[in-house]
Amino acid sequence: MSSWEEEFRFLGIKLINIGDFTELIIRFIFNTSLIFMVTHGMYARNSSRKDFYFSYLSIGVIVFLLCFLLNSVKLELGFALGLFAVFGIIRYRTDAIPIKEMTYLFIIIGISVMNALANKKVSYAELILTNSLIIAGLWFLEKRLMLKQEKSIKLIYEKIENIHMENHDKLLDDFQTRTGINVIRYEIERIDFLRDVAEITLYYNVNGQ
Repeated sequence: MSSWEEEFRFLGIKLINIGDFTELIIRFIFNTSLIFMVTHGMYARNSSRKDFYFSYLSIGVIVFLLCFLLNSVKLELGFALGLFAVFGIIRYRTDAIPIKEMTYLFIIIGISVMNALANKKVSYAELILTNSLIIAGLWFLEKRLMLKQEKSIKLIYEKIENIHMENHDKLLDDFQTRTGINVIRYEIERIDFLRDVAEITLYYNVNGQ
């Protein structure tokens, strides 16, 4: 080729490929907009946990860029999906993560991989439609189905005699009387018989259902 792009090289590598560079910018803006829409417009507004917000945005950007660049060396789609699925599971299983947060993590990774690795056989119309269906599905599940959103609080409970299984109803009534919230379930994290106290996590619905 005699184009100026071929003439400017450094260590055998072209300084810029206008076509690929333009495609990277367009897809990056498109993918980042979708990731922001999912994390800010849906997850952050429908979840009490904000600690995953930064992680979702960062992972979405990194996964997209890695997949897009690796796609230039003909990386197989199946290998890429397996790689990032393993990465997500191993990394985030080091700490307890709720099912809903894990689901959003999978969605973020899936959207980023799809937008980065979609080849020329997939038109932009198909790509936009696929992403739109994902966003619409999330919105429907979050808003229209009114899924119950749980929050939790931890407390130190001193009436250790109430933690017996026979006193289950009595314990729930005591929690509601003291906290003023409708506790739907609880988990006993630790029992200290020396101090006669127990560490308990209470769960309740955000929407009051």
